[in-house]
Amino acid sequence: MNAHPTQAAQTTESDARPFVEFRDVWLAYNEELLQANQFAVEAIDLHIRQGEFIAIVGPSGCGKSTFMKLTTGLKMPSIGRIRIDGQPVTGPLKISGMAFQSPSLLPWRTTVDNVLLPLEIVEPYRSSFKKNRKEYEARARRLLQKVGLAGYEDKYPWELSGGMQQRASICRALIHEPKMLLLDEPFGALDAFTREELWCILRDLWTEQQFNVILVTHDLRESVFLADTVYVMSKSPGRFVVKREIDLPRPRELEVTYTKDFTDLVLELRGHIGAIRQGSPAAAGQAVISQ
Repeated sequence: MNAHPTQAAQTTESDARPFVEFRDVWLAYNEELLQANQFAVEAIDLHIRQGEFIAIVGPSGCGKSTFMKLTTGLKMPSIGRIRIDGQPVTGPLKISGMAFQSPSLLPWRTTVDNVLLPLEIVEPYRSSFKKNRKEYEARARRLLQKVGLAGYEDKYPWELSGGMQQRASICRALIHEPKMLLLDEPFGALDAFTREELWCILRDLWTEQQFNVILVTHDLRESVFLADTVYVMSKSPGRFVVKREIDLPRPRELEVTYTKDFTDLVLELRGHIGAIRQGSPAAAGQAVISQ
């Protein structure tokens, strides 16, 4: 049976609509700074496709974390507008999960209980948590097994290594099955081998579930290995000055990080950031440069 024309048009429109859309977004942290035209980020125009994995890199203090606050609805723009999943952002989003450099697990709760925490405090799960606890706990245990924590579900954070704690933190961010995962330097405190293990775990979770990912990182190798698109931010006030599509084929294995194509991409991004740090006029361009 052919789809109804209206239904087909709606489907096409939904597929074409960006999942995250920033339109000329500027943010000053208070009214006084706004009056003085002192912005933390400025002139951000961004369109992220449904299911896209993007990474944001740039010098320290360029506004990457401010961008994340705007994307989660924790900060409202001073100028411009933001739409996510077709809806204007007017406050904190329930459709997103977050993980940071510090896992911040509660020391008095077991690993599985730490993972369950969002379901205890976020609706619609909160009101039915007691009734559905067995189902939610089974979901948490499956997720922990996927990230290699089988056998550690009932351990406490102090019994886990740093890498294990970060795996649990990612599970906690995903337990309510969000449409978007926001990661702010999640692997920055880990050793190189553990970091690469977690790259592969994140790659596999994203491949399986196809949620949107926004990754803020200082690790250029990490950004090139994981992302579909890498954005480079300028010095504060932060704006996107380079957009680089990562055309390495998927699925990506760690061996790709030793290839010339991979290394060339990393060096190119490093060159852009080096130019920004040195105050190169080209790096302070007025628009995103597509590569």
